Amino acid sequence: MALHVVAAADHPGASAASRIRGRTGHAVVDLIDHARGGLSEAAATASAGERYAAAHLAALRAGAAVLAARSRPVRASRRGRGRSRGPRNVWVDLAQVAPELAEWAEYFAAGASKRAAAQAGIPRAVTAREADDMLRDADSFLGLVCSLLGLPYQQPLSGAAVGICGG
Repeated sequence: MALHVVAAADHPGASAASRIRGRTGHAVVDLIDHARGGLSEAAATASAGERYAAAHLAALRAGAAVLAARSRPVRASRRGRGRSRGPRNVWVDLAQVAPELAEWAEYFAAGASKRAAAQAGIPRAVTAREADDMLRDADSFLGLVCSLLGLPYQQPLSGAAVGICGG
């Protein structure tokens, strides 16, 4: 993935968000922002299933941010079959692109079926404890991803599991 440099990023008066975007690319910062928003949504949700699903999706977006920052685009072959390998799995790709996150990738991959069940509205697909654990783990993962990508992160205040990255 080509990372675009924002001209304003080097300006002394540029915002923190524009300086970060200049170094990491818009897609990476946008994915981190969406992950942060997903954690906020999860923390504010009373339903265990919705909390689990939102937190898991936040972790998925954080993993996608690492892929956006570190992976290289697939080049089309001479016969035009460059991207014909089908859908990609973020967790499988993450373990290959960022081996230091392989255990996290395995953990979140194992939770994908529970997330799907929760999103489908299956009663008692996840317990409140599982949802709370997923929320905490997704927040920890987001903090680690921010650190790996050189983005700011602030531990949640007053017990709410919400990471603050980017702008």
